[in-house]
Amino acid sequence: MRVLVTGGAGFIGSHIVERLISEGHDPVVLDALLPAAHPTRPVPPDGVEWVHADVRDAAAVRRVLRGADAVCHQAAMVGLGKDFADAPAYVGCNDLGTAVLFAEMAGAGVDRLVLAGSMVVYGEGRYDCPLHGTVRPGPRAADQLEAGRFEPQCPSCGAELAPGLVAEDAPTDPRNVYATTKLAQEHLAAAWARATGGRAVSLRYHNVYGPGMPRDTPYAGVASLFRSALARGEAPRVFEDGGQRRDFVHVRDVAAANALALESLGARAPAALTAYNVGSGDPHTVGEMATALAAAHGGKQPVVTGEFRLGDVRHITADSARLRAELGWRPETDFAAGMAGFALSGLRGE
Repeated sequence: MRVLVTGGAGFIGSHIVERLISEGHDPVVLDALLPAAHPTRPVPPDGVEWVHADVRDAAAVRRVLRGADAVCHQAAMVGLGKDFADAPAYVGCNDLGTAVLFAEMAGAGVDRLVLAGSMVVYGEGRYDCPLHGTVRPGPRAADQLEAGRFEPQCPSCGAELAPGLVAEDAPTDPRNVYATTKLAQEHLAAAWARATGGRAVSLRYHNVYGPGMPRDTPYAGVASLFRSALARGEAPRVFEDGGQRRDFVHVRDVAAANALALESLGARAPAALTAYNVGSGDPHTVGEMATALAAAHGGKQPVVTGEFRLGDVRHITADSARLRAELGWRPETDFAAGMAGFALSGLRGE
């Protein structure tokens, strides 16, 4: 299968390309090489067609779609960024770029799509109140966070809530610009599928980590920021009280999910978008992750600062049962081994 991988030179995209090659597919890479993700120019794998262009460049997209059987759309501006001034860049890159890609796919008759979705579309995760059952707390207020009250409370009675796993049928509630653009991408994908009879899958990634993560930028993931601090001989700085629950999933497991999703599209009913959570199923706190990295690196222990960022959510962890049941996906890298390998890859300069 010939697969166009947008963002295929990036962190997740490059692992997807490697996985597709290993399974006998023919990936084609389109990547804008944004400086935030590529401080140095990456080297493409031998024999892979590799085009340096923005996904908003319709002519370039049209060229690389020739002969393609499917698209794996990974190109995106990621992270919370610096402030709301980043909004036009996020919307332009993520949503306009996606619309251009889908328009060209429609023109070329390419009818299979795997989209890099994200758990951020849910906003806060699932919470249960002892009196009111499953509830959806609103965004946390600045004065609440400044006072060190980090846990969301029941919107009806103010009781402490118990966090749980989020399934794909949970309501969406994006809490920042990046999250809003990722949800818009899913709506665009669904509209494309309905209009063209295409088949589409959105893989809602949880906290992906592993070799090749961007480092030392406002758009890098928290695991990468912690590892960079350790490499500088500094202690990782953990925001809030370190108790934020996340699902850290290794990038090679994410690449495997993409390969399975691409293969599933041939048998999928047309004019449909199916979402799958992609998480390890083994939640940990941000503080636990920082401690694991520090221990493996042999560096300073994390410092819990109490700082916060408006727009961050407290707990978001996945129920990935649908992906396991329908596509047979199983993550192979456990938390301890994955974090140890990631910490040591930083020592080797990867």
